[in-house]
Amino acid sequence: MYEPIRTKSVHRVPGRPDYPHRSRGEELDIQLAGHLAALLAVTDELGLDEAAEEIAGQVARLRGTPPARHAGLSDADAEALHHRAHDLAARALVVAASRADTAAAILAATRMDAHTAALKPAAAH
Repeated sequence: MYEPIRTKSVHRVPGRPDYPHRSRGEELDIQLAGHLAALLAVTDELGLDEAAEEIAGQVARLRGTPPARHAGLSDADAEALHHRAHDLAARALVVAASRADTAAAILAATRMDAHTAALKPAAAH
């Protein structure tokens, strides 16, 4: 009833059968490490050293090497930085949950709570 496919897949790289492909898990690890590295930069800028060390540890675990640390300051106000950090932690939480990475998910949720708490006094004004 069905005719077999006779042409090669368009999704293969021509002439490179040994082309390395990453698994979905590897792609999620890369994405999670990127979100955490961005969160680390904002956390460093906020001067939250203990939290930054925890985040750096997770980035190192995912990448296999310690992350580069944030060297410059953006001169953004603390409220904007807390909003940015909260958003980055939320993104990391979604990817960590998708990857079933409990340690990263707990860290991301903890950071979201911390940044929410830091923003509450600002919202009361």
